[in-house]
Amino acid sequence: MVILTAISFWTTTAYGVKPIWTLDNYRTIFGSYVYIDTFLRTLRIAGITTVLTLLAAYPMAFALSRLAGSAKTIVLLFVFLPFWTSYVVRSFLWLPMLGRNGLVNFLLVKFGFVSRPVDWLIYNEGAVYVGLVYAYMLFMFLPIYQSLDQQDSKLQEAASDLGATPAQVFRRVIFPLSLPGVFSGCTMVFLFACGAFVTPQILGGASTMMAGNVIGSQFQISNNWGLGASLSVTLMVSVIGCFALSAWRLGLLQLFARDTR
Repeated sequence: MVILTAISFWTTTAYGVKPIWTLDNYRTIFGSYVYIDTFLRTLRIAGITTVLTLLAAYPMAFALSRLAGSAKTIVLLFVFLPFWTSYVVRSFLWLPMLGRNGLVNFLLVKFGFVSRPVDWLIYNEGAVYVGLVYAYMLFMFLPIYQSLDQQDSKLQEAASDLGATPAQVFRRVIFPLSLPGVFSGCTMVFLFACGAFVTPQILGGASTMMAGNVIGSQFQISNNWGLGASLSVTLMVSVIGCFALSAWRLGLLQLFARDTR
């Protein structure tokens, strides 16, 4: 991290980076609408991906936590099974699923939803969300499942005995006790989504380039390591800022809840 930060202040020449200290790399970033727009798009996609992954993973984790015995083991096996393959391979597999001649278009035509294959299923932001949610589902599912599975069922029984409806038991007992798992899953998914590189490159178009793609191009294509390092540092600072803001807001909410009680 120290080396990366130092390189971000170095000068890039035709022969590589030289330890000539300068702020030109950061002037290039904050003086260009393209880079700022890329960072804002990255944070937006990462945030929406986190929310979508939470909405998909929580019901799965809740349903699985209610199973017992061999049924739970079998379902867990099927949940883990797709993640035994490479992340890159799983990203590429969406191409024959969402492509013009893919499975989704075949089903749409077969059941009469469309008269001919559509082209808007892939190479757009929606396809990126599909790929990212699927890729990072396990990182959201596992901590939520563990927090739900380890809850003491006597607390739920006590709430029911005191007259709480099933919805109230979930809202006042189950969900609050699962928040540590929710926060852990959201943190991991947001971090991974901010640094996503493969999925946006495979499933997204030119308008959905994320910060990871721009950073990668500076190192691999443009050979501008100074600008690539400064983009990396700017992304890390942006993510840390988002977490600091979230922690501050959560602290205010906790204080408000304590005062209300």
